[in-house]
Amino acid sequence: MTEKKAILKVDGREDIELSVYSPSLGQDVIDVGSLTAKQLFTFDPGFTSTASCESKITYIDGEAGKLLHRGYSIEELASQSDYLEVCFLLLHGELPTPAQKDEFVSTIKNHTMVHEQLQFFYRGFRRDAHPMAVMCGVVGALSAFYHDSTDIKNPKHREITAMRLIAKMPTIAAMCYKYAVGQPFMYPRNDLTYSENFLHMMFGTPCEESKISPTLAKAMDRIFILHADHEQNASTSTVRLAGSSGANPFACIAAGISALWGPAHGGANEAVLNMLDEIGDVSNIDKYIAKAKDKSDPFKLMGFGHRVYKNYDPRANVMRESCHEVLSELGIQDPQLELAMKLEEIALSDPYFKEKKLFPNVDFYSGIILKAMGIPTSMFTVIFALSRTVGWIAHWNEMISNPYKIGRPRQLYTGATERSFVPADQRK
Repeated sequence: MTEKKAILKVDGREDIELSVYSPSLGQDVIDVGSLTAKQLFTFDPGFTSTASCESKITYIDGEAGKLLHRGYSIEELASQSDYLEVCFLLLHGELPTPAQKDEFVSTIKNHTMVHEQLQFFYRGFRRDAHPMAVMCGVVGALSAFYHDSTDIKNPKHREITAMRLIAKMPTIAAMCYKYAVGQPFMYPRNDLTYSENFLHMMFGTPCEESKISPTLAKAMDRIFILHADHEQNASTSTVRLAGSSGANPFACIAAGISALWGPAHGGANEAVLNMLDEIGDVSNIDKYIAKAKDKSDPFKLMGFGHRVYKNYDPRANVMRESCHEVLSELGIQDPQLELAMKLEEIALSDPYFKEKKLFPNVDFYSGIILKAMGIPTSMFTVIFALSRTVGWIAHWNEMISNPYKIGRPRQLYTGATERSFVPADQRK
């Protein structure tokens, strides 16, 4: 990180010299930390112009449509790697050697079971509880079951916690689903891959051996990879903020799950299916395309364009390939899925969408894939949380491993000035 200088001029004050840092990739960053001593601080709602930390994990260039994990493009990782290899990369900074990968995969496979007492924990929830509500509660309670590894100052404890979370999240997620539908919990199988095991626990029953389609397992693995990390988003920032207080890692991940549950963050692929329900039929597409182009109409095409990526979502092309593979294998004649494919075809060929760069994003395709697999929309964000756990724990560990301060944002106060208390019988 090279350092430059900037001069801040404020009326009635002496010039203030601030350090400017140049990152390995991206925009220069002005260090405003010294402003507090001069009775000043910055105003940045949503922190959209503020770097809250230094990180070596993920880099996004929204203008160019780039997403890099530890320097590797998401397209290469999603097409040539697998989820557990990406987990190792995010946690350790380098791709594993064959021996390291074998050891890592073996460790994850041997920690997929959860404490048997957790089965009874689930029974405290209503059967119709939202799976995200159940997941928040269960993950937050893990510190009560695995309190032998919550010394955040101990690197070995942090590593054990990371392994446990990555290994057990598919089991916990599948149990959320099974509990909701009244089916028996399925124990994990160590002979299956990570994504195969998740599908086994989701859809398997004790009545017969699970048969997992390689195409569906590959698509699920890609969904996991493409959602593994996305820089300092709302949930990752929440995990870091909670972690800055010294909270145990399970509580921090539960905080991240809670932030992800908000529809503005983790509900995009569910919103795609809701939009398809609203459109209803292929015959209505032209009408809704016109509504999307009308600036005075509040209707928006969900799953097209992206807040971060101003060009195209680099995850979308890989997900599109898996989407078409899944639909081709399953041969589904679902009107909603046929509608989605027709909408994709029109949007990709319409000059308006090309000009506005409103291309289908990862959420458009992932929602269709999950729907085709038979996964209910209430589970979409649970799967997102499962995928993102490695990103959360990697950021948490990066923060805890280095000098850090407890998060304490400031505010622009616009309330009443100081005033005297008036007794109740004297108030008018």
